This record gives sequence, structure tokens and C-alpha cells, in this order.
Amino acid sequence: MIRYRLWVWVLCLVFPTWVWAEKTTRTCSSFTQQGRQVTFHLTDSAALQLQLCSSSVVKIWFSPDGQLQRRNASFAVINEELEEVGTIHVDEQAACYEIFTPKLRIRVNKSPMSLQIFDKYQKLLFSDYADKGHVSEGTKKVEYKVLRRDEHFFGLGEKAGKMDRRGESYKMWNSDKPCYSVVEDPLYKSIPFFMSNYRYGIFLDNTYKTEFKFGTESRDYYSFEAPNGEMVYYFIFGKDYKEIISQYVGLTGKPIMPPKWALGFAQCRGLLTSEKLSREIAEGYRKRGIPCDIIYQDIGWTEYLQDFEWRKGNYENPKKMLSDLKEMGFKVVVSQDPVIAQANKKQWEEADRLGYFVKDSTNGKSYDMPWPWGGNCGVVDFTLPAVADWWGTYQQKPIDDGIFGFWTDMGEPAWSNEEQTERLVMKHHLGMHDEIHNVYGLTWDKVVKEQFEKRNPDRRVFQMTRAAYAGLQRYTFGWTGDSGNGDDVLQGWGQLANQIPVMLSAGLGLIPFSSCDITGYCGDIEDYPAMAELYTRWIQFGAFNPLSRIHHEGDNPVEPWLFGPEAEKNAKAAIELKYRLLPYIYTYAREAYDTGLPIMRPLFLEYPMDMETFSTDAQFMFGRELLVAPVVKKGARTKNVYLPEGTWIDYNNKQTVYTGEQWTTVDAPLSSVPMFVKQGSIIPTMPVMNYTHEKPVYPLTFEIFPAQEGAQAAFTLYEDEGEDLGYQRDEFVKTPIICSTLANGYELTVSAREGKGYTVPGPRNLLFRIYSAKAPKEITVKGKKIKKTKPERLEEDLENDTESVLWSWDKETGVCSVRIPDKGVDEQLMITVIVFITIEQPKLIRNIRV
Repeated sequence: MIRYRLWVWVLCLVFPTWVWAEKTTRTCSSFTQQGRQVTFHLTDSAALQLQLCSSSVVKIWFSPDGQLQRRNASFAVINEELEEVGTIHVDEQAACYEIFTPKLRIRVNKSPMSLQIFDKYQKLLFSDYADKGHVSEGTKKVEYKVLRRDEHFFGLGEKAGKMDRRGESYKMWNSDKPCYSVVEDPLYKSIPFFMSNYRYGIFLDNTYKTEFKFGTESRDYYSFEAPNGEMVYYFIFGKDYKEIISQYVGLTGKPIMPPKWALGFAQCRGLLTSEKLSREIAEGYRKRGIPCDIIYQDIGWTEYLQDFEWRKGNYENPKKMLSDLKEMGFKVVVSQDPVIAQANKKQWEEADRLGYFVKDSTNGKSYDMPWPWGGNCGVVDFTLPAVADWWGTYQQKPIDDGIFGFWTDMGEPAWSNEEQTERLVMKHHLGMHDEIHNVYGLTWDKVVKEQFEKRNPDRRVFQMTRAAYAGLQRYTFGWTGDSGNGDDVLQGWGQLANQIPVMLSAGLGLIPFSSCDITGYCGDIEDYPAMAELYTRWIQFGAFNPLSRIHHEGDNPVEPWLFGPEAEKNAKAAIELKYRLLPYIYTYAREAYDTGLPIMRPLFLEYPMDMETFSTDAQFMFGRELLVAPVVKKGARTKNVYLPEGTWIDYNNKQTVYTGEQWTTVDAPLSSVPMFVKQGSIIPTMPVMNYTHEKPVYPLTFEIFPAQEGAQAAFTLYEDEGEDLGYQRDEFVKTPIICSTLANGYELTVSAREGKGYTVPGPRNLLFRIYSAKAPKEITVKGKKIKKTKPERLEEDLENDTESVLWSWDKETGVCSVRIPDKGVDEQLMITVIVFITIEQPKLIRNIRV
């Protein structure tokens, strides 16, 4: 008997999942149906409910006790009826039940009960693993799913490490991890949404500390689990990743658009908490002509946490400071924490009396939270409805003074050890902390945004947050936290490299507007010349963050002019590049609002059938037209880049051409970031300004890289007011541009502006640069020849003379430029090329990966 018990004990240790699952084999005995929901009843009283949100989205709810009840409504999902599904028919067969939609075949096998989902062509997409698909023990629930040998996974929001999640495990538990490693997990945000290359996505709608294991336990299955709460998840089918994301947007809501100025550059520092320093930084940027839109104030700007009062002694006249900085083109953004310091006696006693703090369930009193700054605090309970107006009244004070937005910091809520169990005694209005922890930051961000809009009508909120949950895109933007090397700031190259997949994964989790802390935040800078190269590469990468904030801890200044003349010059060039690209970036900001797609996107989002893109973590697409490959290795002056299908042109020199579907090594001097534009693209640009709205009217330049003969290059420019909520009312204009490549030249069509509710603020010019490599014979506009001039004359008085129609040819660069007034009406330009003149073509670079 002793031997037998020992053998069973060893089996449990070696095969715990197998022993556990054997006890949970279930049989499906019947089903009931109500509207979109079909509930399958199991012989052990458990239930599996399927709800058709659309023909391609299925809500799956496994309830071990068959009650199908949840404590709280979803914090993330706001719409489960994505489309009409008509009458649902359940086809009962001897061994299974089947439900058919126009896109899916859903099968529930009877004994043992298991769920399988096929596409309409009968290809298996998603399947329970044998009879172990739905396992429960106490409050814990685990889903085991079949893992194919060629299956890959992407997503889970802001996570460190490689983008392909296969072979790794991850937890969802918002955690303050200062100076996190390149494989640290968990981090600040919890977004339990992932996608498979088998054309489906899964969103696990459970706010507890869930865990995902992508083949770490077996080559045959992967799993996701929750320690408590309901096992509710959504199966999302799509023909590609973009379609999956669009349906996830349908479930969880559209991202808000930031104010246009938020897409510029920002400057911050841990001890940037004074009027004097703010003015010095502002003067430094304007004196040197380096573009910048935002100056942040960090946590110490307040007298106490979180009274929203300017710290006495640090700010002599905050209203005047804000007014003066606004005159210089700067917007000031201040931090807020979700706590009230006990030292802030008046506000703390007020919140305690009103019952606005999270409670300690062991004694019923306000929870006493140790806080890294300002001493012990009370944690504000944002799940309590009455808190919203109370908090909104306080946060409105600096808005009335003249600030432009907030960054909501430390909403995990932060503490030195996220795993410490004593925090779980916190009781929120909507539940205990183990359930609310991951959504605490989300509930705070919701209050900040809704109160801002309530008290500042028709004005876009700017709020950038560190801790959040799925659905945050409805309220806020993101940043990736303290990511540098705190032990030795000069050794932060790995952390810089890690920020590429972290940011890309954040974008897939519906955080299309985010930033890293440019410089990495962590570590004292003791040798600025030694830091210059790393700083330059941080800036070059950060210029392609949708939001770009330079930030470092403590009193370590990180303004571009502090790292030497060369670093300043290179940093300025990178920053100016972003400002030139703002029309392109802003057009993609609108696409993010419409579709959820980030502008900074992994290659596989655009090229899902190219499996080589699964491992391209060191580069990314910037929209559909541009490919960026930041340098993230010390001393590197070349970069190994993978170019997908098509023909690609070096965007820096506009001449060197590369053939796609191969790896190539390109030059990467310290003065630039490797960047490529796909043949058949149009890139809109604008003049560099000190800040985004310095001039309300300015000429627009369209860089045209013509498609091959018989094809088109196209781009539709998006414009709106930039700061109001008109974009949500579809108050905007769009200008479609098409360049068709013909046998004898190019036909360029500028269509009339489309839209309503917004008017371009004044007359302006449109300048088209066509990289043709062939000299035009003539150019006509609406059938009439236009005047040719010298290249240097073409841009004379470009901002004021809005009547001239001219063209030029630059033999040295192979650029044909055309200038026309923007009248907002249809224009058709015919560019006829002398076909018998031979112009030397750019050298075609062919590299074969060995």
C-alpha cells in the first residue's frame, strides 16, 4: 500500500495536468437557446455557453457550476452585438452539436465534451485539447487548446521579450518594475488579448492574475488560466491580423485621437518640478531651433499628493508661467497620482470622511498604503461613482490655470513589491483587490478623461498612463515606463533594443498612441560625451514613437544640447524628420481612431503570409509606406534589415533601390536611421516648425515614388481642427492623391477635398516631388502646358505666392517638382517623359541571404 501511494504521488508530481484533467472529463447532455446565446448543459451541472457576437466572433463562457453569473460587468467589452446574426440553428447529431455561420462552423462534441471551431472551408482553427479543454479546481479555471507545430502567437499588449510568444509564459498583473529587464514579466499593463497565425484571436475577459502558457508545458497544447472569476473569452476570426484587430475594436471601443500637438516632441525629467527650470528648458529649445511642443512637470510639482496645488517655492507665478510658455508654443502637462498623502491632512480627512478611499477589509478603515513619494497615503477608490466629480473638481484647478493635460502615473497602484499578499486585503467598491488590481488604473483613467470632457467641452483630452487594462484606448494613451539600465546607463543598449518589440506589442493591444521614455529613464548620467551615441540612437528611435517624450530619472538633464555638438545636430535632425512627417503621421492617427491599427506596426501586420516577418523584432513599419530599422547596437554603423516583397527605396537618399523578400545590410551612420519607402508610395510632408501650430497655413509637399508601369501610387491626406472633438462627429476633410504610371509618363490626379465641418484655414501651395529618374518633356494641368523654371526658383515665396503654377527638373537628383495652388478642387496633371532620353537608373542592390 505504501508503494502504491508513493507511485500515485510521483505521478501527480510528474503529470499534474494529466491527473487533474482526468477528474474533469465531462459529457454534454442537452442545450438551451435564447437569442444569440446557446447554452450546453453538462452531466456534472457545468455549462458551456456560446454567444454569437457576429458571424466571426464568439463569446465562450465555461461555468463549472452552471450558474453563468459574474460579479461585475466587463470593464473592457462595451458591445457584444457586432452585427445581426439572424436566427441561430443548432444541428444536433449523434456525436456532436454544430452551429454554422457564414464564416464559421462551430462544433461541440458530446462525449467527452470538447469545443472545436472551423472556418467555412472546414479547416480547423481552434480546438480544445483532447478532453481537457475546460478544467477547474476550486476557483481556478484552465483552458487547454491544441497547439500546431507551425502555430505562432502575438500580442498580450505591452510585454517585454520577443514578439513571437510561442515557447514563453506570461502573467497579467499590473506591476511597477523599475528598470525592467529585457525579459521582465509582468509589467505595467494587462491586456489579455493575443492573435494566432491560424487566423484567430482570443480575448480573455478576466481581471484576476491570469496566465498564458504558449507551449511551455507541452508541444501539443497551450493554455490560459484564471485563479478566480469567470472563464469568459472571445474567439475572434479574421482573414488577417488587421481584421482580427478591427473586431477587437468593435468589442472594446475605438481609440481616442490625441491633440495634434501631442504628436510632436516633449521634454521631461524626474525633478522637472519648478518654474525656473521649465523656463530654462523652453528657452533652450527655442534658442537652438529644435522643435518641441510639450514640457512635463513630474510628481513633485504639487504641494502634496494629490491636491493639484502648485508647490510653494518652486513656482513663483504658475499662471503667468503657463501663459508665457503658451506664447512660446509650449503646452505643459503635469503628473497626477491616484492617492492622497496623509501629510495632506485636509484633503485626506475629507476623502476619509466621505468614504472615498479603498478600505482595509481586516478593520474596515481606509487602507494605509506606503508610497514611494510623499509618505503613506490613502488609495482613492475610482470604482465608487461618487468619487468622479470629487476628483474632477480637484483636477480642474491646474486646467483652469492653463495646463494642457495629465500623465497618470503609478496606477498599478505602485509599491515596492507587487507580489506582496498583504495588499490583497484592499477592498474596493466593486470588489476585492485581487479582482480590481488590474483594472484600477483603467477606472482612474476613465474618471480623468470623462471629467476633463465634462468640464472642458469639445476639447480633446491629453492623458498618458502607465498602468491599464484592455479597453484603455477609450480613455488614454500610454508609455512603457522605466525601461533603462539602472546599474550602468551606458550599458542600456539591450533595453533600447527591447523597446521596439515592447512598443509594437503595445500597438497590437490597442495602444496606438504611446511613447517610451527616450533615454530609458533609469541610471545616473555621469559622462555625457560617453552617453552621446546611445542618446542619439534613443532619439532616432523615439522620433518614430507616436508620442515622443525625452525623460530621465532624478535631476539628470537630457536635453539634446547637453551631449555635444554632434549629438545635438543628429538629435535635431531626427526630431525635425518627425515634424516634417506630421501630415503623414496625423493621417495615420485618424486611421488608428477608425480601425485601431497603430502607425508603428510589426511587419507581419502588413505581410501576414511572410513568415520571415515573425522574427523581425528590430524593425517596424511606420504606416504602410515606410519601413524603419533603428540602430540599437553600440558602435554599429551598418544594420541588417529584412525587406518584404516589392521594391524598396532608401528614404534618406531617395535613390538607392533594393529588391524585397530578402535580408540586406545597409549603411547606418550616426547621423541617420535606416529608413525605406516602398515603390508606389506617396508621403505627405510639411515645413519644419518650432511647434505644431506655429503657422496655421503652410505649403504641403507630397513625395511621390511612382509605381511600376500600369500601377498607381496613392495617398489620401486627412486634416481636421486638431484639438476639438470634431473628429468624432466626422468634421474633417480628405484630399485623395493618385499618381498613375503610364508608358510615356505620369498622370497625377489631385481630387477635390472631401468632407464637412472643417475648412483649410487659408490659401496654400501643393508641391509634388516625383522621383522619376527620367526628364519630363512637358507638364500639363487640365490640358494646358505650365511654365518650367529652375529648381531653386520653384520654392521661392512658397508660403505667400499662392497663384503660380510651375515645374522644374533637377538632373542631379532625378526629381521632377510641380507647384500648384491648393484650391480644393479636382486637378489633373499630365507629366510626359521623353522616352528616348536615357537617364542612368539608380543602382539596384541585390543581396542574397546565405
